[in-house]
Amino acid sequence: MQPAKILPLNLKNSADSTTSEKPGKSSIQSGYTCPMHPEIVEADPGTCPKCGMALEPIEAQVDDKDSDEFRTMWLRFLVSSILTIPVFLLAMSELGSGIPFLNAIPEKAMILVQMTLATPVVLWGGWPFFVRAWQSVVLRSLNMFTLIGLGVSVTYIYSLVAALLPGLFPATLRSPEGSVAVYFEAAAVIVALVLLGQVLELRARGKTGEAIRSLLKLAPSTARRVEKDGVEKDIPIENINIGDLVRVRPGEKIPVDGMIVEGSGVVDESMISGEPIPVEKDLGDQVVGATVNQAGSFIIRTGKVGSDTLLARIVQMVSDAQRSRAPIQKLADTVAGYFVPAVIGVSVLTFLAWFFLGPEPGFAYGMVNAVAVLIIACPCALGLATPMSIMVSSGKGATHGLLFRDAEAIEIMGDVDILLVDKTGTLTQGAPVLSTVEVIGRIPENELLGLVASLEQASEHPLAAAIVDGARKRNLTLKRVDEFTSHTGQGVVGVIGDDEVIIGNSSMMTGFGVDCDYAKTIARELRDKGETVMYVAINGTMAGLVAVSDPIKETTPAAILALGREGVKVVMLTGDNKVTAKAVASRLGVDEVVADVLPDQKAEVVRKYQEAGHIVAMAGDGINDSPAMAQAQVGIAMGTGTDVAMESAGITLIKGDLQGIILARRLSRATMKNIKQNLFWAFAYNALGVALATGILYPVWGLLLSPMIAAAAMSFSSVSVIFNSLRLNRFEV
Repeated sequence: MQPAKILPLNLKNSADSTTSEKPGKSSIQSGYTCPMHPEIVEADPGTCPKCGMALEPIEAQVDDKDSDEFRTMWLRFLVSSILTIPVFLLAMSELGSGIPFLNAIPEKAMILVQMTLATPVVLWGGWPFFVRAWQSVVLRSLNMFTLIGLGVSVTYIYSLVAALLPGLFPATLRSPEGSVAVYFEAAAVIVALVLLGQVLELRARGKTGEAIRSLLKLAPSTARRVEKDGVEKDIPIENINIGDLVRVRPGEKIPVDGMIVEGSGVVDESMISGEPIPVEKDLGDQVVGATVNQAGSFIIRTGKVGSDTLLARIVQMVSDAQRSRAPIQKLADTVAGYFVPAVIGVSVLTFLAWFFLGPEPGFAYGMVNAVAVLIIACPCALGLATPMSIMVSSGKGATHGLLFRDAEAIEIMGDVDILLVDKTGTLTQGAPVLSTVEVIGRIPENELLGLVASLEQASEHPLAAAIVDGARKRNLTLKRVDEFTSHTGQGVVGVIGDDEVIIGNSSMMTGFGVDCDYAKTIARELRDKGETVMYVAINGTMAGLVAVSDPIKETTPAAILALGREGVKVVMLTGDNKVTAKAVASRLGVDEVVADVLPDQKAEVVRKYQEAGHIVAMAGDGINDSPAMAQAQVGIAMGTGTDVAMESAGITLIKGDLQGIILARRLSRATMKNIKQNLFWAFAYNALGVALATGILYPVWGLLLSPMIAAAAMSFSSVSVIFNSLRLNRFEV
């Protein structure tokens, strides 16, 4: 079997997929793993030696056609069904079907025809099940295929011996023509129905991967690289390396993540932000691969390629989540571990009870009912109950900009009762903007701001850019600055025209002999609102103040209110100072604030709440939040934050606002409800089915459950679990 085609946004070839990280290369492990047993990693596709489930690729794949495994399983099912139908009809004729042609066939010939048709069904169609059953015995990890292999092999071998060597059986089991009853139709129908269940399962898995394939197909296949001599050439995207210059023309998809170094454009970023309004991009702005440049032309310097791009990381996170298993799956695994040997024991007891206590022929009754027990008890539905719900849920979350790293995050998120949130970049936008211009004196506001911005454009202070940007948004013209001087830790001074302009803190003003007592009162009020204040003096006289702040995200207040209604206590956990933190908290209605904390102290705060018995989630966007996010039961990263934060998180909110946490909680609860429904029906089917298969109703109503009907009931339980899981696709916020 050949692995499906991998998009260039992953690796150039599988040899590159190692644990050593190189520019433009992936650090994602290649190979195939089991959704139920992630410790199983194989180089090639196949089945899990522990549970028999199909191994899935660790790297996300783009091939939207049926997988090789699906095509192979479909072929086995198709051929087996074609051969099984006449076997079934022949068996029915023995019960008096009334079909003249079939009734005219001699009994021995009919048995040989059934044997001839059923043999390829059992030996070829059912071969994968025998391999998995043998692996389960060798590894002492009994599973559903143990029962299938045992049930089918016992039925087929018994029928084969009865067909070829009827003389070995006692006369009470032989017909007047000397034949012994055979059950080739049961073995064939069981294989065909189990194959049907496998086909439906593989098809359902394929449906859950549509979100991944849709994301993968967003990536363009080529990029226009600008060579050193200035020549532009279209090349395959896998040949783009970090640091390359790439031209993006109007209407084109941006091929990789990078920074604009020439030109400008208007980019549709709805793929990552969900916002329909295009974003203007200029020199120095970051752009994301697979977003669309709607207008303008620009050149970007490649920053991330291959599996390091945002799109590739999103895809891989969804893929990882779909393969992972929730802690609740351990319950199903544990029960299945006891269930299989228990069923084998019940099957043996059923045979012995019918053989010694049942009507004649006791051996035949005992064998038929023992096989029926093995077949109907097959825990296919138990194996599907959790993985199917997890796969559908994680795919559904991805379509809403919600990425689950693993199944554990899906399960626990619904039980979270404490949400610790970082301030900057999580509650707020994470970038300072000009918020206040306060005039003291007669100079007009815009004139004051123009002078301040003119001076600040030469400054390297982090807040200078916010002031300059604020002036440009007011369409103010910036002037030339002479004699610019920076005073580290205090401020800057320079000459603009005939005016000496001083910008800085109170110490700066005092050093230049500027009286700022009145201004300090205004500054204190602004700081109480969470703003950072700078004094402005012109020609030695206080002229006003400018302040910058990190604005609260528009969706934050409503999200915090909604979380409170759902019983989640929100606590602000920030390294910022107490004054600013409390100012933001009061505006948002956050009752508890823990400020001035270092990264390792954030983790200690998380641990404190956990020791008090709370289920804690930590939401953040920076490297400093990573320890706390890793310590929390659920780490939540803003998609607008750093790579390290996202690597530490169980959940990533692509849009970067807290509304996604509400969605995550509701989807978590819907998923857990779905899993519990699946487990209930799986256990109910098995418990009822085993009781009926033993023949418990025979003494009262004379009813027996044939192996063929048992196989149909077993497959129906698996199908019902699959379709119940797919109902999560209809989940709405």
